[in-house]
Amino acid sequence: METLKEIVARCEELAFDLSFKRAGEWKSEQTGRVVAGYMPVYFPREIIHAANGLAVGILGGGDKKLIIKGDAYYQSYICHMPRSIVELALDKHFDGFDGFIFPSICDVIRNLSGMFQLLGQGKFIKYLDLPQNFKQHIGGTFYRHELQTVLDEIYKLNGVEVTAERLNHSIGLFNLNRRLIRQLYQIRQEFPWRMTAADLYHVVRAGNVIPVEEHNEILARVLSLIAEEAGEPLDKIRVLVMGAFCEQPPAGLIRTIELAGCYIVEDDFLLGSRWIQGDIDTTSADPLEAITTAYLEKSTFSSSVYDVGNPKEARLLDLIRRRKVDGVIFAAPSFCDPALLDHPILQKECNDKKIRFISFLYSENTGQFKVIKEQVGTFSDSIKLWD
Repeated sequence: METLKEIVARCEELAFDLSFKRAGEWKSEQTGRVVAGYMPVYFPREIIHAANGLAVGILGGGDKKLIIKGDAYYQSYICHMPRSIVELALDKHFDGFDGFIFPSICDVIRNLSGMFQLLGQGKFIKYLDLPQNFKQHIGGTFYRHELQTVLDEIYKLNGVEVTAERLNHSIGLFNLNRRLIRQLYQIRQEFPWRMTAADLYHVVRAGNVIPVEEHNEILARVLSLIAEEAGEPLDKIRVLVMGAFCEQPPAGLIRTIELAGCYIVEDDFLLGSRWIQGDIDTTSADPLEAITTAYLEKSTFSSSVYDVGNPKEARLLDLIRRRKVDGVIFAAPSFCDPALLDHPILQKECNDKKIRFISFLYSENTGQFKVIKEQVGTFSDSIKLWD
C-alpha cells in the first residue's frame, strides 16, 4: 500500500503533467472514448463521463511552461493563464483532445475560446454561457439547453446516447468525489497539521486529469491515512485564502503561506471540484434537469457568478464563521477583473465585522515569494500577539 508521501508525489506528477499522459492512455484503452478539455472555474463533468468521455481540466502551464509565443496573442494587461494555455496549444500539448469547453468566467476566457477556433484546436469548441437568472423556468431552461449542446457535440463524435441510467450513474460517482473532498477539508479544519495545504492541493488537482473512478480511490486512501493522529500542532493561525478560483497559484506560494505561520483551512483553489455544495439527485428520471437544479440551488459563491439575490459578502462571513478562521488572505491573480472588482466589497465587509485580512497579487508563474512570506508572516504574528 502506498504511503501518504507516495500518493501525494504521484498526484503532483499527474496534476502537472502537461502532456496529459493518463488521459491519452485512458482514451486508447477503448474505442469510442472522447477527451474534452474544459477551462476553470466549473463545468459539470458528469455529462462528459456519461457520454463515454473524460473531462480534463486545463489550468494553464503554471511555472512548468516557459511562455514565448503565447505573449504575442494577448495584451499586456490581462492575466497570465490564457497566455500559457495558448502556448500549450501551439506546442501541441492538446493534440489528443477531441474538443474544448470554455465556461463563462470573463471576457478573457470568451476570447480564448475564439482563439482556439482560429487555431483549429479539436473537433469542436463550445463557449458555455452560464445563467445570470436563477429561476428554474428562465435560467434553468437556458442552462439545460447549453449543456445539451455539449452532449450533442459529443454524440457527433462517438454516437453514444446519454440515457437517464448512464447519467445518474455518473452523477453518483461525482457525488462521491465531492463528498470525499469535503471530508478531507473537514479533517484539515480540525487537524491541519496532519496534511499540508500543498499536499491537499496536489491530491485534489490530480482529479482534474484522471478518471473519477481512479480519483475516488485515491481520495479514499488519503482519508484513511490522515484519519489517525499524525504530526504535532504548531503555533499557527487559521486562514481562508480567497481569490484564486481561476488562475491557480504556484504550489510554492501555498507552501509559503503555511511556512509563514498559517494553516490554510479553507480556500477557493480548484473551486470547480467543490462547486456543488451537497449531492445531486441520482434518482431523477431527468438527470440533466437535476444537474441544472443543483447549479441553480447548490452552487458555491464566486466572483465569476452573478449573485444579486444572494450576496457573496454574506456567504463569505458565513464561511469564515463555519471554518473558525482567524483571518482572511485575499490572493488574486494580477489583472483578474472578477476577483479585483469583488475584493473591495468583501474587504469592506471584513472591516465592518472586524475580521483581519491582508491582500496581495500573484501570477501562476510567480517564482519569488520572499515579500509575500514577510507580509503573511507579519499578518500571522500580529494576530497571535495582539488579537
